[in-house]
Amino acid sequence: MILAGRVAVNGEVVRALGTKADPARDVITVDGERVGGAQQRRVIMLHKPRGVVTTVHDPEGRETVRGLLAGVDERVYPVGRLDVQTTGLLLLTNDGALAARLGHPRWAIDRVYRAKVDGRFDEATLTRLRRGVRLPDGKVRPSSARVVRQLPTKTWLELAVHEGRRHIVRRLFEALGHPVDKLARVALGPLHLGGLAPGAWRDLTPQELERLEAAVGLRPAPRPRAAAAVARGPRGRGTPPRTPPPRPGGPRPRGRHGGRSASPAGRETAAGPGPRPRRP
Repeated sequence: MILAGRVAVNGEVVRALGTKADPARDVITVDGERVGGAQQRRVIMLHKPRGVVTTVHDPEGRETVRGLLAGVDERVYPVGRLDVQTTGLLLLTNDGALAARLGHPRWAIDRVYRAKVDGRFDEATLTRLRRGVRLPDGKVRPSSARVVRQLPTKTWLELAVHEGRRHIVRRLFEALGHPVDKLARVALGPLHLGGLAPGAWRDLTPQELERLEAAVGLRPAPRPRAAAAVARGPRGRGTPPRTPPPRPGGPRPRGRHGGRSASPAGRETAAGPGPRPRRP
């Protein structure tokens, strides 16, 4: 069955014998039909505080992000990681397909961070950051970078990266000679942390989930709403006309073919007979 390509894990066909998958975490399908793991789907946004580890179990006995989800019975797992000293937006879910897409470099999901670094950031260093910095495991080029606030001996910056390499933001600033003092993730793709308090969590709204799935190709992108002028229907009875009437003594409005329109009394003019006025 596996060698025949009939089994898929998180949307990817599996052909290697011995491949492991967790039915509670991964979406496993045979001939397109899901097997195992019948539980309610949950996608949760958590504001991870400092000092909490991004795992469901810690052998050292430290507080974990799973321990913050009071009242959540489903087995949800973190999507990616934030190191123990980094705060901010973290997703937890039992949707294996969504988690796999969010972590795959193909979809280039931006992770937006606010960083407080040592020293003052001059224009030359900011330009170097925007052009990319080479690290031992490869070059890193942020999607965007800007200075938010300059302090006497510190600088607040905001930058976006779409890679999930370990400690990538801290290593990036370290290479520039500006070690990170504080670091928080404030956005992930179309999702924003907003006013969610540290340690608090909430389920994504249907609208947020729709935008997130569209960002990783799990559903078509939502269509923009049509302009009101396009969808405008016939004018109802008793509503004012869309074209204001002419001012007394001013020029009469032009007809459809360039001539003068009918007079208020309905007389013929240079454009021909005027339209019969509608009775209210």
